[in-house]
Amino acid sequence: MSKEKAEEWARHWAESMARTAQAEIEPETDPDLPAAKFTDCVGKNNEVADDGRFTLRYSVRAKLPRERQAAAIRTIRDTLKDKGFEIQGYRSDPSKDPINLVDAKHPKDHQFVSVEDLDAQSIVLIAVTPCLLPPGVKQQEL
Repeated sequence: MSKEKAEEWARHWAESMARTAQAEIEPETDPDLPAAKFTDCVGKNNEVADDGRFTLRYSVRAKLPRERQAAAIRTIRDTLKDKGFEIQGYRSDPSKDPINLVDAKHPKDHQFVSVEDLDAQSIVLIAVTPCLLPPGVKQQEL
């Protein structure tokens, strides 16, 4: 998958989670904190291939008042379960920080998504790809 397609995919997931939460994604305002962050894939023995493999972490903020955050994140959790994701973590506990969160991974496609409250007015939506090889590139053997 190309980096452009990976970013489209991640943006789709963030927008979908925001719609489920009935939250409004905030525009990017800090050029030093872009929504899309690409990194090289690192192997199990800390090796890095030179074939262009990458992972993407896509993170955006969305406006959502504190009083709606618990229900919204619970709804996202339930929707992810319905879509076949495995819930790896969930909480709604005012004694913790963040108070509300859900982490989920798709067992087949290996993408990871996460949502948590950020402050009294916003949540953060995260989508992470598995290691991807750009199209037309021969995979390097390590």
